This record gives sequence, C-alpha cells and structure tokens, in this order.
Amino acid sequence: MKLVIIEDEKVTARDLAQTLEQLFPQITVEKVLGTVKESIKYFIDGTNADLIFSDIQLGDGLSFEIFAQVELDIPVIFCTAYDEYALNAFKANGFDYILKPFTNESVTAAVNKYLTFRGKIAENALPYKALEQLFNSKKTTDPGAVLVYEKDKILPIAISDIVFFYLKNGVVSLTTFDKKNYIVNKNMEELGKVTEPLFFRANRQFLVNRKAVLDASSYLSRKVSVSLSVPTPETITISKEKIPQFLKWLTQP
Repeated sequence: MKLVIIEDEKVTARDLAQTLEQLFPQITVEKVLGTVKESIKYFIDGTNADLIFSDIQLGDGLSFEIFAQVELDIPVIFCTAYDEYALNAFKANGFDYILKPFTNESVTAAVNKYLTFRGKIAENALPYKALEQLFNSKKTTDPGAVLVYEKDKILPIAISDIVFFYLKNGVVSLTTFDKKNYIVNKNMEELGKVTEPLFFRANRQFLVNRKAVLDASSYLSRKVSVSLSVPTPETITISKEKIPQFLKWLTQP
C-alpha cells in the first residue's frame, strides 16, 4: 500500500512516515510533499498512491487548495493541530483526521478506518471549497496552535497563549503569557499567515499578539514603540509607514 504525506514540518513528516511503516509493514511512503505548489505539480504528473496523509495549514496555503485544483479519487486523512470543531465534516464523508501530536494509537485507528472503508470512501468526495471556508471561519475565532520541539517531545502551543514571536540571528522563538520560551521551526512569514489577524508584524524581528499590547508611544522622530504585557528582549518599534496599519489592526474585533 503506497502513501503520500503532505507536511511542511520536516521532523513531523519524518516521524509520521517512520510510524506508519513500523505499524504497517505493507505500507510504503511514496513521497513527502511540503507545499501546496509542490503537491499540485506532483499530483498533476500522476501518482499510484492509495492514501494521503495531509496537514491542513501549509506554509503557502491550505491543503484544501490542492484537492480543489487536482481531481483525485484518493482518500485523505487530515493531520492538524486544530480541534475537532472544524473537522466534523470529515467524519460524515468517510474520511478521518489525526490531531497533532500523533500517537501510535491515533495513526493505527486512522489507517484501520481506511482499510475498513477502502473502495467506499471515494464515492463520497469531500466539498473541499466548503471545507476551506469552514476552516477559515473557524480560524477567525480559534486560531489553533503552533508546534514546538522540546527535547524529544512535540508540543502544541495555542496561538492565543502566545505573546510574541521573536527573530534573532536567524532563529525564531515564541514567548507565552506565562513567560515560557520555545524555539519554532517556521519562519516569520509562515507564522504571519498562520496567526493573522490576531498577530501583527511590527517589524522584521517581532510578531505581536493584539491581546498583549498595553500601549504605544513616540519613539525618536519617525517611529512608535509598543509595550506588551510581558517583557521583550528589546524595544519593539514600528516605522512611520506602518503606523496607520498598526492602529487599524488595534481596533479590530
């Protein structure tokens, strides 16, 4: 049985592939894809895969875009750090999902469900455009989570619990409201897409949570400085050009 994994976090993709092949010796991971663009090209060129494991939030968009643009009769098991609310539609159509971080039990259950319903799943194609709208609607009220790595563990950190993301010497970290710090395996551009509209890219180094903003004040002649409810490693400044955008963002619900 051949599988394709769509996952932009390399460590997560590797762990999932190893878990699948260990739990089910008959499984071969045919390909690991990391972006919407790469996936569309791969599937257009053709595949012999029997099953797809796909993350929802990729660096360049939602994976629903792949299946909306390429006609496939391959069932998809979605993998996500988001909760069940936006994913109930999958169950009704014979597909399944796995919440991150994965466990042997959740992976086994998902594959066994596919094996049980194989041959029937393709008859109930998912309305991917509707799912994309549902996911985006859910994302407005529940921004989900960011995965971080701590020793040998993968931890989901709720985006609403994060005060700011900070870029220093090419390394991105996050700080939570309870002042815990973690390294993040995503760049600031990707994080900006995942966390909008709750977060604002103040400058190259900081992405800040609206809930954490205490005040803004004049800083030199062409900037303002922003104070957060949790101490930051350096002053957060916003250029004169971005101030109108920042003030508009502050007033959003």
